Amino acid sequence: MRTSSTFSVLFWIYTKRAKNNLAVIYARITVNGRKLTISLKRKADVSLWNSSKQRVAGNCPQSKDLNQFLDQEHSRLFQCYQELKIEGKVLSPESIKTKYFGEEVRLFSLEDIFKYHSDHMFSKLKYNTSRMYNTSQNYIRQFLKKEYKRNDFYLRELDYSFILRFENFLRAVRPRHYQKSLQHNAVMKHIQRLRKMVTLAFHLEWIDRDPFVKFKPHLIQKERGFLSAEELESIENLEIEGQRLKRVRDLFIFSCYTGISYGDLMLLTPQNLMIGIDRKFWIITKREKNGNQVKLPLLTKAISLIENYKNEESCIINNSLLPRISNQKVNSYLKEIAGMCKIQKKITFHLARHTFATTVALTNGVPIETVSKILGHRKLSTTQIYAKVVERKVSDDMEMLQQKLNIQGKLSSVQSKGKID
Repeated sequence: MRTSSTFSVLFWIYTKRAKNNLAVIYARITVNGRKLTISLKRKADVSLWNSSKQRVAGNCPQSKDLNQFLDQEHSRLFQCYQELKIEGKVLSPESIKTKYFGEEVRLFSLEDIFKYHSDHMFSKLKYNTSRMYNTSQNYIRQFLKKEYKRNDFYLRELDYSFILRFENFLRAVRPRHYQKSLQHNAVMKHIQRLRKMVTLAFHLEWIDRDPFVKFKPHLIQKERGFLSAEELESIENLEIEGQRLKRVRDLFIFSCYTGISYGDLMLLTPQNLMIGIDRKFWIITKREKNGNQVKLPLLTKAISLIENYKNEESCIINNSLLPRISNQKVNSYLKEIAGMCKIQKKITFHLARHTFATTVALTNGVPIETVSKILGHRKLSTTQIYAKVVERKVSDDMEMLQQKLNIQGKLSSVQSKGKID
């Protein structure tokens, strides 16, 4: 794709700093609206300088020599611009300055940090995370072409304005697979990924300042959906004939009573099922997302589901604790199950994890610290986002408090009467 660019050079003098009526001549390089000023190490007589012509007046040898020098430097700067353009290099005032002075300093660009991040960091990331980094990088490329008419951007050119313009660009994006524009949190996530890559460049000493210092991204905390006890019961008791929906229903119910995510559930093997310190069945595993160890004593309903599938051929072949089904099929079949149960909520497999935290655990008095350990969270604050205490639990707790206050009131009344008598 061919891109157009604008280039100009303006010669000027700094009259306020003139000494003996001589002022230093500067060249202001402008590329696509970005400006940079360099000193030409020559001086001009303030009284002879013609600002409109950007030259000195007069026909004396000194004036002719200086004007010839300015013509020559203008040609040199334009030649630097042309060579960079032909070479397909990043066009910017900084790159022209570097070429003009013959500096050998390596200027790193966004594409450089993209490649470095992909080559050195992707091996440490989960597949979905690396996939989202690729998506963010593609959005940045689209942004550069639209806003700057460029294919790349030097890291040292990044500034606060760049970040704000990228944010505005993202808010107008309409992904092909999505009907609406990107939501606020999605926009912030793309900017956070850009920030992590730029921070990596800063630590590599590719740039000497952090352009994100003034930018404060913030995510909007959303209420996490979950099934009520009645909705969970309706799915459990649903009469299903075919194995297709029955298996998905069982996997979903298992997660509702364990809090295990889809990704971790698909990795469970019979070796993860152990006898715990209470001589009962536990699942001991590590979360795929963060590597945190999870030690989970199993409830009766979860144990019965494991029993149902321990002799199934596919589980034996795959050495899996439960049947393995693709995430896409699981979520598709869950929509069918929700329709059969007349549940209006949008049900995905991850809803089971939320349901465990709220309806199964917190509502029944399990301390949030315990729920956090079971879910494999690193921070308690993460659990507080996933596990909102339902209103019925709040109502029950307040009712219990009221009963205690009533009892205390009666005791006080009896004691007062006893003293009077």
